[in-house]
Amino acid sequence: MNNHFTITIHDDNGVKQFNLHNFVKKAIFYAVIFLVAVGFIAVSTILYLDYSVDKIEKKRVEIELAYEALVERNKYLKQSVDTTQKELENKQQELSEVSDSLSEIEVMIGLSLDAETPLVERVNLTKMTSENRATLLQLLPNGSPVPYNGITSKFGYRIHPTLGRREMHRGTDLKAEIGTPVYATADAMVEYAGYHEKSGYGNLIILEHNYGFKTYYGHLNKVVIKYGTFIKKGELIGYSGNTGMSNGPHLHYEVRFFSRALNPYWFIKWNVKNYQEIFEKEKSIPWQSLITATAHIKVPKPTQTPLSLQPDPQ
Repeated sequence: MNNHFTITIHDDNGVKQFNLHNFVKKAIFYAVIFLVAVGFIAVSTILYLDYSVDKIEKKRVEIELAYEALVERNKYLKQSVDTTQKELENKQQELSEVSDSLSEIEVMIGLSLDAETPLVERVNLTKMTSENRATLLQLLPNGSPVPYNGITSKFGYRIHPTLGRREMHRGTDLKAEIGTPVYATADAMVEYAGYHEKSGYGNLIILEHNYGFKTYYGHLNKVVIKYGTFIKKGELIGYSGNTGMSNGPHLHYEVRFFSRALNPYWFIKWNVKNYQEIFEKEKSIPWQSLITATAHIKVPKPTQTPLSLQPDPQ
């Protein structure tokens, strides 16, 4: 068996031959295969690493873009937070002002609440109380029946200006020139409208209000309403004059509760700003019972008493 092989090399110096063992041949063969394998692995590794580098680079670019977008979004969010914070501060300021204004209203209408009472509840209570008060002021006499210019004769005992004797003056005489418009001081039905000779009131209007109240308007020059009709608060009912037992132009105005004469001045002064004052001045009336009776009633469009029909609080 031949275990050798010959390698012949031709060059300028001649021919050279080398006898090598087959083992060397196998060794060279395996070395070539190894080198090819190593080369393949190296090329594959390089290609894989190049692919990985490209992928990582793309990922890096994506991360950078995402980071830039996040930075921009953070800037936008910061601006939004700053804007929202300013709006919240403004709203807090507005709420504080509303709370202060509400406190003034609560004091004005005599509503006493705990400091911990939620604002919404305070608003609802104030609204409810205001509605109740507006209802009571719509149904019961309040304000002046003529533009207020003062009083010529107060409620109480006096010397009658025409009879010359001491007697009870059941009303208040309000200054008013002949022909001054006279207005109803609360919603009512017309109980009487015409000349009333026996009382000495001349042309007289008697309005029957709710819950036992009546008002009298005497010495009128002219009556413009009729018996049995419904009259709204603030509606024109006549014109002042000097009819009947009168010593000069004025309006005689009375407020009665179940036929008992009350001092009209407290009712003339009565409005939403001094709402509770009358409860102290006129204690003979069961006010709490009246308030309870009207608590469920709501007047859709209560009549606002004009400033001209409200006397100076002093």
